[in-house]
Amino acid sequence: MGKLRFGIFMAPFHLAGENPTIALQRDLDLVAHLDRLGYDEAWIGEHHSAGSEIIASPEIFMATAAERTRHIKLGTGVVSLSYHNPLWVAERMVLLDHLTRGRVMLGVGPGSLPTDSAMLGLNPTDTRELLDTNLDVVMRLLRGDEPVSVTTRTHELVDARLHLRPYSDPLFDVAVAAVASPTGPRLAGQHGIGLLSIGATLTPDGFDALAHHWNVVRERATAFGSAVDRDKWRLVSLFHVAETREQAYRDVEYGIKQWFDYFQEVAAFPQMGVEGNTDIRQMIDFINEGGIGAIGTIEDARAQVQRLVDQSGGFGSMLLLAHDWANPAATKRSFELIAQHVMPAFQGQAGSTLDAKARATEARAGYAEQQNQAVAHMTEKYEQELKDQQR
Repeated sequence: MGKLRFGIFMAPFHLAGENPTIALQRDLDLVAHLDRLGYDEAWIGEHHSAGSEIIASPEIFMATAAERTRHIKLGTGVVSLSYHNPLWVAERMVLLDHLTRGRVMLGVGPGSLPTDSAMLGLNPTDTRELLDTNLDVVMRLLRGDEPVSVTTRTHELVDARLHLRPYSDPLFDVAVAAVASPTGPRLAGQHGIGLLSIGATLTPDGFDALAHHWNVVRERATAFGSAVDRDKWRLVSLFHVAETREQAYRDVEYGIKQWFDYFQEVAAFPQMGVEGNTDIRQMIDFINEGGIGAIGTIEDARAQVQRLVDQSGGFGSMLLLAHDWANPAATKRSFELIAQHVMPAFQGQAGSTLDAKARATEARAGYAEQQNQAVAHMTEKYEQELKDQQR
């Protein structure tokens, strides 16, 4: 594997009842902060209920964020493809591809919250079936010029075509979400696209199944004659770091309970279920000891990334799940520490400076002696010049 990319997966998760305008601006500020720090990707979610994941249109958020950033790529993380006309999903992404000069990525999924799909008269089985159908339509539209005619449970397309071709050559990254079922890996292999493993790193069982995810991708790719690349596999995990473990633990007292409460009591999404009770330390231990994430120091974060690399067999991008465990200042500091001290270890940037330091350290005594000899030589030379002048 080459350089490991780093990014954020932003649902987001905010406390219900707080000012949504301020929360959304804070999200935009965080993406701009990550752009300045050199993060590679930001994936933005789509949700319509339950009060915490308050971005309804990742495309609108991405268009706004694109104007505030220079380098970071922006992806839908994910578009709930089962809720939409696939033609318009493809059209909007191609438009964003042009507006951002190729800085977009399309992530798709069936929709995670049953309270979203219920408002459309769809149940979780319906949305997974529709994802299969709609993704096929989207890929045909993006990859070819032939008209697409199809009737689904929710839409009818008649000789549908895109009237703009993508700015990216030949196409921006497309990835499908994987949480618990084999739906995501199966579709990634079938279409030769990327995989977003979201829930796989958020439960101990999911962590153990990481290697199996890619086996499903490869098996389906072989069956359909598609080409797949581990570099297009993205894993989501949980992190909060500070200068010390004690500081990190104090930081997350700010909001980790709200995050646990959301998954335990609000979101009807058992595949993302988390354990623990009202004791903050038990919540921290659940994250750290289950392989789910790292709350602690930069060394803990490096170890967590390495565990995921080892368990999976290699992947292309490490996505940090956005959360409000800590206050905004501590959250930004956590991302800074990871950019400064964790990312270089997986991007080929740490070794060269460490090697240079080691070479200089080994040779220091000899060179220091040469410096002393040079000073003594010039001092002696100067003293001799003074003596010659006095004659």
